[in-house]
Formats: sequence, structure tokens, C-alpha cells
Amino acid sequence: MTADVFSPEKRSAVMRRVKGRDTSPELAVRKVLRAAGIGYRLGGCGLPGRPDVTMKGRRVALFVHGCFWHGHDCPRGARRPKTNADYWIAKIARNRARDAAAVQALTASGWRVVTVWECEMRRPGFAQALVAEIEI
Repeated sequence: MTADVFSPEKRSAVMRRVKGRDTSPELAVRKVLRAAGIGYRLGGCGLPGRPDVTMKGRRVALFVHGCFWHGHDCPRGARRPKTNADYWIAKIARNRARDAAAVQALTASGWRVVTVWECEMRRPGFAQALVAEIEI
């Protein structure tokens, strides 16, 4: 195990600044939806997994996932911290299991689930593809 470069107090301060909502990817997705004239609500309105964005009339629950935090199968998602590696491996595995359970519960209750990965947003045509997927 590699020693942390920060003191415990500094590490705590750094981790406190990690946002859980209104992240850059979430704001970018919401901008795409607004530009396309697609109405939405924030938060999960009591739904399993608390989707980032919901479109109740369309029965669409949208999750915006950071590749690292949700263990995406991409270079950024495959990266693991060297410090406290066992913790992070278990943490990301729990996140993936929680995400899968939320998708299953939403699907079972008649919602269509759309997951946007942080890395997908960099691809050309992302906005058009997202709008097309929602408007199916």
C-alpha cells in the first residue's frame, strides 16, 4: 500500500469537496435536454436509486454516471487509486451492485432507464444520440 500524500485532515477536506449532485456531466446533460425542449425534473422523486433526472410523462429515469465512481468499462473507469486499494475496489463494487439493483427495480415498475457515462459525453454526436434515445 502506498502512503497517502496528504495528511488525514487534508484528505478529508479534499473528499468533502467531491460533489454528489450538479456535477459538470449532470449540468451538460441538462443543457442538452433544455436545448431539445425536453422537460424534466431533478432528483428521483422517491424512485429507487434516486435518478439524476426524471421525465415522468415519458417514464424515463436518467442516471449520469462518472466512469471512476461507477466502475465503467473504459480507461478512466478501470483506474484504481494506489492508496487504500482494497477499500476502493470494494466501494466501486458496491456502487455497481447498487446501480444494477436500482435499474432492475425501475424497470420492474415500468420505467425506462437511460444511463449516460461521463466518457460518452466527449464523443461527437452525443447530444443527438441522447435526445434520440429519450424520444423513442
